[in-house]
Amino acid sequence: MQWKQQFLQWSNIRENQIAVFTSDQKEKFMGQSGIVISTYSMVANTRNRSYEATKMMDFIKGREWGFILLDEVHVVPAAMFRRVVTTIAAHTKLGLTATLVREDDKISDLNFLIGPKLYEANWMDLASKGHIANVQCAEVWCPMTPEFYREYLREASRKQLLLYVMNPRKFQVCQYLIRYHEERGDKIIVFSDNVYALEQYAIKMGVPFIHGKTASQERMRILQNFQHNPAVNTIFLSKVGDTSIDLPEATCLIQISSHYGSRRQEAQRLGRILRAKRRNDEGFNAFFYSLVSTDTQEMYYSTKRQQFLIDQGYAFKVITNLEGIDKADLAYKSKEEQLELLNTVLIANENAAEIDNDVESNVDDLPGTTTSRNFSKLPPFGNRVKRSVGSMRSLSGADHMAYREYVRQTGSKKIKDKKDKKDKPEHHAFFKKHYYAKK
Repeated sequence: MQWKQQFLQWSNIRENQIAVFTSDQKEKFMGQSGIVISTYSMVANTRNRSYEATKMMDFIKGREWGFILLDEVHVVPAAMFRRVVTTIAAHTKLGLTATLVREDDKISDLNFLIGPKLYEANWMDLASKGHIANVQCAEVWCPMTPEFYREYLREASRKQLLLYVMNPRKFQVCQYLIRYHEERGDKIIVFSDNVYALEQYAIKMGVPFIHGKTASQERMRILQNFQHNPAVNTIFLSKVGDTSIDLPEATCLIQISSHYGSRRQEAQRLGRILRAKRRNDEGFNAFFYSLVSTDTQEMYYSTKRQQFLIDQGYAFKVITNLEGIDKADLAYKSKEEQLELLNTVLIANENAAEIDNDVESNVDDLPGTTTSRNFSKLPPFGNRVKRSVGSMRSLSGADHMAYREYVRQTGSKKIKDKKDKKDKPEHHAFFKKHYYAKK
C-alpha cells in the first residue's frame, strides 16, 4: 500500500492502472499497460492457490514485462524467493536495498540473478547532507538477576534465549528509557523477535503491539495512531517491522530481542528511525538502544550484529549504568515479583520444548502459560545434581538394547506362509547344522 501511494503521489498514473496482488486483493489493472505490486511470498508460493490467485499468476506469467523492481533485493538469493526472478519474464531488472549483506554466502548470487551493483552510498555521508537522521547508537548492559542467571546456566542453549530476554533488569531498563524519551517528546519503537517477550513487555506496560498474528486492519489502526495520535508514543514490533514499514515519526528505537547475530537485521532496524521528521533540526539526534543481558550469549551476538553498521561509520557506546534508574518506580523491583516472573518464563520454556524447530528458525513462536510452580522452595542448586554408578556396558547403550533373535522352526517338511500360501524352502544346511549343534 505504501508503494501504491508513492506511485500515485509522484507520477501521473491513474489508480485503475495499478494492481495490488496480495492475499486480500487480486484485481488486474485496466488497459494494455500498468503496474502490479506484490510481495515475494505471493509470487514464489508453490502451494495450492485460490482460483483468483491462480488467474492472477497466469496473468503475470503470461506476458513479458518491461521492468521488474525488486525492493529489499538482499532476500532474493533465498531458495524460495529466487523463484520470483525465474517465474517473471522481464526486459530489465533493478534491485534496491540499504543492507547488501547476508549471513550465508549467497549475496554474490545477485550478480547473475539481477546484475552487478550500480551504486552505493555511505550512510554517514547521507546523514551529513541531511538526507537521513544522525543517530546515537548505544549498547546498554543489563546484569542478570541471581535467580535468572542460575536458571540460565542450567538450561540448554535454545531455552536460554527466553531467560536473557525476560531478564527483570532488562525490563526495568526498557521501561526507564521509554519514560525518559516520552518526556522528551520522542516517538519510540521497541523491537522484539520473541513474541512471548513482546506480549509480556507490552501488556505489562499497557502499550500496543504488532506481530505476525496481528490482523491487517489492527496493524493499520495501531500504526496510524502511532503516527497521528499524541497519546500513543510507543509501540512494540516483532520482526514483521524489520523492513518496509515507513514511520518517519519514530525518533527512538529500543531493541530487547534479536535474531542471533544477523548484521542485516540490526541495520534494517536502525533504518526505521533514519527518516525521522526532525532530522534537519539543529542538534537533533535519533537514538538506537540495544539492550543486552551481561555474561550471556547475547553479548557475543550483539558484537557480531554491529559489524555492518560499524563498517558504515557508526560507533556504539556502551552504557553500564543509567543514572537515576535505582530511584525510579519500575516493575519487578521486589524479589517476589522476580521469582513469579521466573516461574512463568520457565513454564513457557517447558512448553516451547515441543517446538524446538520454531525456536531455532523463527524466534517469533514461543508460547506462554499461566501455570505456576513455587521456585522459592526449591533445594539449593548443588543439591539437585544426581549421580549414579555406571559401567562401560551402560555408557555404550547395552542396557537399553532391544534385540531378540528369532529362529524359524525347521525340519523335513516345508514351512507354509499363511499370507501368500506359498511354500517356503528349508534353511540352508550350513545354518541348520550350526543351529542344532548349539542346541
